[in-house]
Amino acid sequence: MAHFGQNNLRSGPIFVARGLTKVYQMGQVQVQALRGVDLDLYPGEFVVLLGPSGSGKSTLLNILGGLDTPTSGSVRYADYDLSLDDDASMTQYRRSHVGFVFQFYNLIPSLTARENVALVTEIAENPMTPEEALALVGLEQRMDHFPTQMSGGEQQRVAIARAVAKRPQVLLCDEPTGALDAQTGVMVLDVIARVNRELGTTTVVITHNAVIAGIADRVVYFGDGLVARIERNEHKISATELQW
Repeated sequence: MAHFGQNNLRSGPIFVARGLTKVYQMGQVQVQALRGVDLDLYPGEFVVLLGPSGSGKSTLLNILGGLDTPTSGSVRYADYDLSLDDDASMTQYRRSHVGFVFQFYNLIPSLTARENVALVTEIAENPMTPEEALALVGLEQRMDHFPTQMSGGEQQRVAIARAVAKRPQVLLCDEPTGALDAQTGVMVLDVIARVNRELGTTTVVITHNAVIAGIADRVVYFGDGLVARIERNEHKISATELQW
């Protein structure tokens, strides 16, 4: 089994993707989700993947996160080839190194915020305490509340706390504000930016909302399964300055 550790992470790219393709068989039809993606991601940076629904953003995120493998091409995390379909190593990679935040919170309704986060901290190698993780997302006062007692934004912040409690090197967020109103979405993005800043976690946020691009170090524009262009933000703004 591959061993992952901080010493694998050099000053070069943390992810190197080359020629990534992904083809899904839908009945008689082949759907090409990725058509040859080249992309480097660097330690500690905040990247927004921007593009319309169906452009391949989620497929790429799932491959970076070890939830899926490419049809062809390669993707490396540090010294490890994620293109290899070795279930045991991929499980270890996801468990130790990657935090996921999705559009829907996937919290367990019968558990408190603290208990939802503890599900991760109990199996991680060097975790924060649930209390530390919830404090990081500003929910010190809500630790013993159940999901039904919380707003959508608070539930998403619990989901972020759960994702970052294991101190992942990588945080992958798929439309994290998709189910939220603008004001709540800004609050959630502010929390994600704080995690990136304070923990140094390489952070990738998928969105179709072009406004969100302003908070990124780099913006990767996606279209029809390809990287259309990449832009660097010379003047990043804070999430609290966003309006949509």
